[in-house]
Amino acid sequence: MKPCVYLVGAGPGDPDLISVKGLELVKEADVIVYDYLSNPYFLTLANKKCKLVNAGKRLGYKALSQEQINKKLISLAKGKYKKIVRLKGGDPFLFGRGGEEAEELKKNNILFEIVPGITSAIAVPAYAGIPITHRDITSTLAIVTGHEDPEKSSSSIDWESLAKMKSIVFLMGTKNLKKNLNNLIKNGMSKKTNIAAINWGTYSKQKTVLGNLENIFEKIKSNSIKSPSIIIIGEICKLRTKLNWFEKKPLFGKNVIVTRARKNASILSKKIANLGGNPIEIPTIEIKPKPSSYIQKRISDLNTFEWLIFTSVNGVEIFFNEFIKKNSDIRSLGKLKIATIGSETARAVNKLNIKVDLIPEKYTAEGLISAFKKNKIKKNRIFIPRAAKARDKLVRSLKSMGNLVKEVKIYDTVLPKKEDKVEIQNNIFNQKIDFITFTSSSTVENFFKYVSPIQIKKKKEISYVCIGPITARTLRAYKIKPSLVCSKYTIDNLIKEIVKFNKK
Repeated sequence: MKPCVYLVGAGPGDPDLISVKGLELVKEADVIVYDYLSNPYFLTLANKKCKLVNAGKRLGYKALSQEQINKKLISLAKGKYKKIVRLKGGDPFLFGRGGEEAEELKKNNILFEIVPGITSAIAVPAYAGIPITHRDITSTLAIVTGHEDPEKSSSSIDWESLAKMKSIVFLMGTKNLKKNLNNLIKNGMSKKTNIAAINWGTYSKQKTVLGNLENIFEKIKSNSIKSPSIIIIGEICKLRTKLNWFEKKPLFGKNVIVTRARKNASILSKKIANLGGNPIEIPTIEIKPKPSSYIQKRISDLNTFEWLIFTSVNGVEIFFNEFIKKNSDIRSLGKLKIATIGSETARAVNKLNIKVDLIPEKYTAEGLISAFKKNKIKKNRIFIPRAAKARDKLVRSLKSMGNLVKEVKIYDTVLPKKEDKVEIQNNIFNQKIDFITFTSSSTVENFFKYVSPIQIKKKKEISYVCIGPITARTLRAYKIKPSLVCSKYTIDNLIKEIVKFNKK
């Protein structure tokens, strides 16, 4: 395979708006050279061996100049790397200087491909409820750079023609806005023409202001609209009052800390993002399976048991990974009955096309104990593969009912090694945090290894959300009162209760 540089459009910001091909390349890349305006989330999807290069270009700051970026792409392609992704905000060929980079690659006989992206010129207005064309208002559109090459002796924009357009989008439009609007007014555009400014479009922190050419500067200043921003000019801006949808989502603008293990966090993070919130992943636990040989040895007598109990999704995944290694056929479970604590754990078992025989009404160890008592399950042989750090209530109670219980600790929940304590503290203390979610006692205990309970209590705006009473009890041990304790202990219900709480 010859080295190839892929100029990939990352889209306008919302990570769901990258193309399927672009996302595949990000996951497969040997190197990613990324811009300031490409969502940092994409970097978390890169493989472990991927080299990350910050090109960091934004208004007023450059980690690398354009010339340096060109040279870097060429040197990477001529080095040991085969798949080089140049990740650019929006679309690489719309004011993204992708054309210049492609020319340099061609000049140096380096293979390249273009992967178009959704441009912010269209997506950002759409997220603000502004269609940039509308058959009743305008059938033409102009997309203009908000700042031309400063080394040009004169503007190459035809201001006279532009002033006659009914729909104009300025990208990177705030720094030179006054100058650009004066040019439009000088060439005949009315001062009363509608205008919108959108900051951080498609992100949860999106901010939109409406005005006209005469009063927009004051509105931008009072609302702290800065770079990166997009300016839309024309009567189409009026439609925002009817079509605004994104900023009305139930968790719009809310910063929500997710403390689950990184491998599990994406489910909760996705649900938060879909409701307009900004999930901030601070993994406080890492799931570390016990050695395969250790587990294999301890599940060898599984066929002598009558019940198999799972207390977590992680337990299901790790157990069956080892079970299939040893037996190669799921039918080797034989007549084993399966019980799970919780619907999510049951769903993980069902994904393997295995029926769950017992799910308690209350998703706790106490709930399962009650279910076993109700069903008069006594003097049975019960196998429980679960976390090393787990309450002994379940095992003790089942034994007291006359059951023979074998508990196998198949994984540990440990503090993640790769997380940066300083970066975590900056994430918490340098911005407004609306919610911190805890989904287990371990997430609570490890969170306070990063952050002092005394310090965080000073941030009065934070609401603390616990998935259930056991987790809430652990939080109270740190002298912090839970703001919300879920009545049903699932991720789906946790989200529903946050939305309900947020409406108060």
